[in-house]
Amino acid sequence: MPTPTPSETLIVVSDTICPWCFIGKRRLEGALTQLASEGLHFELEWRPFQLNPDMPDDGAERTAYRTAKFGSLAKSQAMDKQVADVGQEVGIGFRYDLITRTPNTLASHVMIADALRAGGPALQNRAVEALFQAYFVEGQDVGRTEVLRSIARDVGFDHGPSVNAALWELVEAQDVDARQEGIRGVPSVILGQQLLFSGAQPSDVMAQILRDAVAEAATG
Repeated sequence: MPTPTPSETLIVVSDTICPWCFIGKRRLEGALTQLASEGLHFELEWRPFQLNPDMPDDGAERTAYRTAKFGSLAKSQAMDKQVADVGQEVGIGFRYDLITRTPNTLASHVMIADALRAGGPALQNRAVEALFQAYFVEGQDVGRTEVLRSIARDVGFDHGPSVNAALWELVEAQDVDARQEGIRGVPSVILGQQLLFSGAQPSDVMAQILRDAVAEAATG
């Protein structure tokens, strides 16, 4: 049996309305399961990245927004189908037919940061999962305060009373920091100060990258 090692923290930079981040979460979980059987253990800490930082606070009607962004409704629908097909492979039932708005995601990132403060990485991870489920599977508007508070209650904490300007400023600063550090796409996974990979890589690829990073750190 492998000798267990202390858990190392992986920073996962993502957006709450990024479908590849949801797929990447599933694939990363598969990689971490593989590695745990080898005695390598990691915990996740989620950091913000807004794909649409200029989105109005109340979001936008999704069909019109994506048609304008990608040039045509047909292209938007083709991209949704591609994501949905890949999602099926990892057990995600994307329901784009239920999603009517593209939200501003800053408030959802504040909720994720609040979850970390309230209960550590495990609670934060549950909050991220619940946000993905709410948006992509249930079609909820995760830019709305009441939706975020309801999701938080469901995962086990009271979001709102302890949130202050400093937490909003922290989240905004982390978003800016990610861009200044060269992150241009999400999900991106960081170990220590090193960007290991970006994109929803297959689980086996993620696992090997993590093995190599741990081995390099041990010999460096």
